[in-house]
Amino acid sequence: MLVDDYLNHLDVQRKLSPHTINGYKRDLAELSKFSNLITTSIDKLTHTDIRKLASKLHAKGLHARSIGRKLSTWRGFFHYLSEQNLVASNPVHGVKPPKSVRTLPKALSVDDAIRLVATPSPAPSEKFAKKTMQLCNQAMFELLYSSGLRVSELVSLDVRYIKEATYVSQGWINYEAREVIVKGKGNKMRNIPLGKAALSAIQVWLEIRKPTIKKTNENAHTQFALFLNERGHRMSSRVVQLRLKAHAQTLGIPANVHPHVLRHCFASHLLQSSGDLRAVQEMLGHSAITSTQIYTSLDFMRLSQVYDATHPRAKRK
Repeated sequence: MLVDDYLNHLDVQRKLSPHTINGYKRDLAELSKFSNLITTSIDKLTHTDIRKLASKLHAKGLHARSIGRKLSTWRGFFHYLSEQNLVASNPVHGVKPPKSVRTLPKALSVDDAIRLVATPSPAPSEKFAKKTMQLCNQAMFELLYSSGLRVSELVSLDVRYIKEATYVSQGWINYEAREVIVKGKGNKMRNIPLGKAALSAIQVWLEIRKPTIKKTNENAHTQFALFLNERGHRMSSRVVQLRLKAHAQTLGIPANVHPHVLRHCFASHLLQSSGDLRAVQEMLGHSAITSTQIYTSLDFMRLSQVYDATHPRAKRK
């Protein structure tokens, strides 16, 4: 009951996305399961209990970042209970996740990134489907690399801004201004310049997009979606992931390529050329500069590799 009330609070009062609320629900289900295991109600859990649960998750091999996310969820839950005068104190305060080694994002070389997005993508054998999906794929891949969008932001794009009684666009293309406008994490809107190659690929795709639309009752807003699948419905994040991975494998690019790799490429390649960390932060939609600073380490690694490979006094025997 307490968990349900909290989830309703997140939905109605804080207006979090369904995806975020589902994540909270899973983390709180684990907390409820633990409280049942030690035969106590969830609001009776102590600081020691929370530490034991965190240690148990770590012993099972759960990543430190995942444990940290769970602790954050539980901390918010008990804070809500304390505001309702249902608990005297927050048992999660002071409980920290185990330290983890921060891994650098993996980005392709500039040549591989350009080859990935500029080369036509294989598609089904049917003539019409082959042509439409090739154009759709190329427009999506070019846009990911050109703007650094998250894949969820990419598939939420509409062909233009739409505002109706039951529907408001979460993202769209401003063709005159040559930019993409998108609502990212935290419901923050941001404008990102659109490169010439991406804009051209999108315009070519739009010329053939309209006949693929299926106006069905199950999704009346499909007609607004910028990117469509073979069935004429809004593209899903999963389909983009599968298509990009298959495309990279076909080209022989030796990496596990997924949409976030192109986001990393966008950030690291832009930073290498401009050195403007604040601008990259704005375009990525990072709320904190520390999230963007990781790309400075990535750039230094690249420079170190070039130095080790080319400087005559750096070579090891």
